[in-house]
Amino acid sequence: MSENSTPTIEEIRDECESRDVRYVQLQFVDILGTPKCVEIPMGQLEKAYANEIMFDGSSIHGFARIDESDMALYPDWGSRFYESSLDGTGSVLRVLSDIYTDKQGAEGAGPYHGDPRQNLKAYLARVEREMGWEFMAGCEAEFFLFDAEDLGRGELHTHDDGGYFDVDPVDRGVLVRREITAQLHAMGLEVEALHHEVAAGQHEIDFRFSEALQTADNLMKFKSLIKSVARDYGLQATFMPKPRMGANGNGMHTHVSAWKEDVNLFRDDSSGRYGLSETALRFIAGIMEHAGAITAFANPLINSYKRLIPGYEAPTVIAYSLANRSPMIRIPKATGDSKRIEVRSPDPTANPYLLFTALLAAGIDGVQRELEIPEPVTVNVYLESEEWRRKNRIRELPGSLGEALDALETDELIRGVFSEHTITHYVDSKRAEIADYRKQVHDWEVRNYLVKY
Repeated sequence: MSENSTPTIEEIRDECESRDVRYVQLQFVDILGTPKCVEIPMGQLEKAYANEIMFDGSSIHGFARIDESDMALYPDWGSRFYESSLDGTGSVLRVLSDIYTDKQGAEGAGPYHGDPRQNLKAYLARVEREMGWEFMAGCEAEFFLFDAEDLGRGELHTHDDGGYFDVDPVDRGVLVRREITAQLHAMGLEVEALHHEVAAGQHEIDFRFSEALQTADNLMKFKSLIKSVARDYGLQATFMPKPRMGANGNGMHTHVSAWKEDVNLFRDDSSGRYGLSETALRFIAGIMEHAGAITAFANPLINSYKRLIPGYEAPTVIAYSLANRSPMIRIPKATGDSKRIEVRSPDPTANPYLLFTALLAAGIDGVQRELEIPEPVTVNVYLESEEWRRKNRIRELPGSLGEALDALETDELIRGVFSEHTITHYVDSKRAEIADYRKQVHDWEVRNYLVKY
């Protein structure tokens, strides 16, 4: 893709001058999927282009120890995008960057083994080298918009009372969606649809699928842009999976397909079941086989599991269907080269680089081991009994972050596609999060127990 080609420094400088860019943000993602950046003035552009910008890795969660803290940012200039500012301070150039152990040319400089983006890059390169496969992915990341002033007073108010696909009045939410769409187009992303979601104040903007690394990059750009534009309209955007009790949560349905020499390997128009090839069916079986471990990355917060409950269109079981939305995997009604599978369990707090790596590794394992899948689920699983689930061998998705981490720690295949550093720091961080949560006394406990007992 031309989007990934490396421009010359002269081309970058000319672009910055034409957009009145005064600062450059070198962005990266920590192990937990939190966006980070080092901001430099335009006068340091050449230093950044030469991969000489250093930062303290010991201050980033899950990165280097204090005795090996100096790390370097290697900008991927093909990922660059520009963000306008409404406060009169000029535009900002943002560039997604890889983490290296030292600046370019230094003795021992090399890719950092704890960098999630490079983990995905390395895995995709290995699969392409060994199998000739390329993976395409697309994400539908939902988000809420809350009034920022009300939040400052501790009140959780949405800007509207709309519902799914409602024809909104021209309010701030509609304006935010349109502004984001315009800026995404300016960044080269093709927006396919924008609409109100099921819950009040909930929205979705879908951009076109792409190669897996590009989609992960696009998702990070997308999330950063949404928060920035929302602030300009006095709103707080959140991708938190379940910000409100009694309402649908934020999901991130993830679509995946495998390609080889411009041929969609998931497509079989003639003899395939549901229009899917045997490769696709075994890929699904692989994801189901490793669903527990995948969930540790797909649903990384304690709050994630308050979304994965019956009654709110979120999946709860490890199964697949053609139209039913209660299982983890759905086969969309797509034809031709649009044939793909949809994994419905992830939420938008997932680190996409870790999530994609886990999904693809699981699917490939299913293909290589020739795993068979059962018949699809055709009923609403929410309404079925435990006896029915046992009879049909329906397994539940992990019901908590702790259960998902247990599954990850015992899944050698999924662990094996990440560095031990990544797995150890990820699990340790999440265990600490659970321990901290257990120490808290929540409003529900006070309301239900204080007077009664």
